[in-house]
Amino acid sequence: MRLGSAVYAMFMVFVLVACATKPVVVHQPKPAESAPPPTETPETPETPETPETPAPDASAAPSPPEPEQPQAPTTDISVSAAKATSPPLYEASSANYRRDAARHIYRRMPARIYKGKLPPMLKAVVVVVIHIESSGQVGHIDWVRVPKHAPEVKQEIEQAIIQSAPFPAPAHSKRVQFTETWLWHKSGRFQLDTLTEGQY
Repeated sequence: MRLGSAVYAMFMVFVLVACATKPVVVHQPKPAESAPPPTETPETPETPETPETPAPDASAAPSPPEPEQPQAPTTDISVSAAKATSPPLYEASSANYRRDAARHIYRRMPARIYKGKLPPMLKAVVVVVIHIESSGQVGHIDWVRVPKHAPEVKQEIEQAIIQSAPFPAPAHSKRVQFTETWLWHKSGRFQLDTLTEGQY
C-alpha cells in the first residue's frame, strides 16, 4: 500500500511540474468590428392630398350657343326704284358753269348791263340760286336775299333769268345749280357779281 501511494504521489508531482512548465496561451478577444455609420435617408415631403372635385352635373351645364346663321342680303326695292327714277346728280364743278351762265346772260341782255364801275350806293343786292336742268332750261329759282323795300326788283330778275333760257347744257347731261349775286342800279340796269367791274 505504501508503494502504491508513493507511486501515485510521484505521478501527481510529475503532472504538476508538466503543467507548470507548459506555456499558457492566452487568447485575446478580437476587437469588435465597427459597424458602418447609419445612412440617413432623406425624408420625402408629403404630397398634399388633392381634394376630390365632384363631377359636373350634365343637366346643369349650359348648352353651347348655336352658331348664327348668315342672313341673306336684303335689297330695298323701293330705294333701288327711287335711284332708278331720280334725276341725275348736280355737276360737281358748278363754279365753272357759274361763269359760263353769267356770260350767257350778258349776251342775251346786253342793253340791261351797267357799263363801268357801279356807284357805292345801289338800289338792291339780290342773291339767288338758279337750278338748270340737263336740257339747259331753268328748273327753279331759290331766293336767298330779296330786298323788301324794292319787291319789283325780284320780279325783274326772275323775268331776266327766264328770258335768258335755255342756258348752256351742263356737262355730262347732269343738272347744275349755282349762286349768283345781282347788283341792281337804280336805272334798272345791273351787273352780276361774277363779272362785275367793281364799285367806286
